[in-house]
Amino acid sequence: MWSTIGELGEFGLIERVTARFPGTGDVILGPGDDAAIVAASDGRVVATTDLLVENRHFRRDWSSAEDVGRKAAAQNIADIAAMGARPTALLVGFAGPPELPVAWAEELSEGLRAECAAAGAAVVGGDTVAAGEITLAVTALGDLGGHPAVRRDGALPGDVVAVCGRLGMSAAGFALLEAGVHDADDAERALAGRAPERGAGSGSGTAGPDAARSSAGEAPDWPDCLNEHRRPRPPYTDGPGAARLGARAMLDISDGLVQDLGHIARAGGVRIDLDSADLVPESALCEAAALLRELGRTDRTAREHMLFGGEDHALAAAFPPEAELPPQWCPIGTVAAPGADGPRVTVDGAAADARGWEHFR
Repeated sequence: MWSTIGELGEFGLIERVTARFPGTGDVILGPGDDAAIVAASDGRVVATTDLLVENRHFRRDWSSAEDVGRKAAAQNIADIAAMGARPTALLVGFAGPPELPVAWAEELSEGLRAECAAAGAAVVGGDTVAAGEITLAVTALGDLGGHPAVRRDGALPGDVVAVCGRLGMSAAGFALLEAGVHDADDAERALAGRAPERGAGSGSGTAGPDAARSSAGEAPDWPDCLNEHRRPRPPYTDGPGAARLGARAMLDISDGLVQDLGHIARAGGVRIDLDSADLVPESALCEAAALLRELGRTDRTAREHMLFGGEDHALAAAFPPEAELPPQWCPIGTVAAPGADGPRVTVDGAAADARGWEHFR
């Protein structure tokens, strides 16, 4: 029995992995030929691609192989949903060291399969190559179903800005992992080495440092932030749903809410005004912010995680003011004409420093 992908070989790995990927009604020809064939009845194909590099986008000591597979699929499918399209297929390029265990590659494939199944898509092909570190190159395809795409440049003054999905959780989870907190036991050990900073709140005005621990024997909520970082849960169906509601601009929040809304502001030549009171942190995020403060890792508040965190893979959109938004869409601001300082994003009327993620900086 082969224990590493080097022993199994390229074609053995391909055969073993692709056997895990079922087709869907969109797949005419799946893995096994020179190229896949995917139905494009709309006459247009929405396409996006992304890279995940080991120790840059994920770490094997932080995430399981299934976590990595699910995240790789999720962050690409979320971009398809942000165009108002339905995801149909993924192509996956995989590079890894020959000594990588076969079991890790199989678990990665299971993560890709499971996330595709959740979104209604399928893995239809890709490539494998030997490399010094694991790298995934994922291309996602989608179908607009005859509807116009929702681009970034359509926001108009008077529109309502709303978000769908969980904000700040992934960024807080990342900060906890950086602090060496992988679970509740790690947190207890870390806290034992620090005197609690009494009176330091989570930034939401609703929780202090004791919220980072269980209360009256109840399990704390903050580990949900770890889960959200490892396995984001984008609201896939709400992308096409937003298009049907009349969304004029939309995007996937991957680099931080303020930074990404800046793309909509600049593309449409508008100003976006956010009201921080409309950003209500979940209890898990309040607890995580309190724990991070208590550990001395960051003084970022829960709302600051929501404004400036990254890898949320929630959706943000600009809707006409008359649109009737379902409860999963939370209004957080408005679109206005640009002032003398041009297109930008403000929070509570003040200029917001776009402190989101940016590669090469």
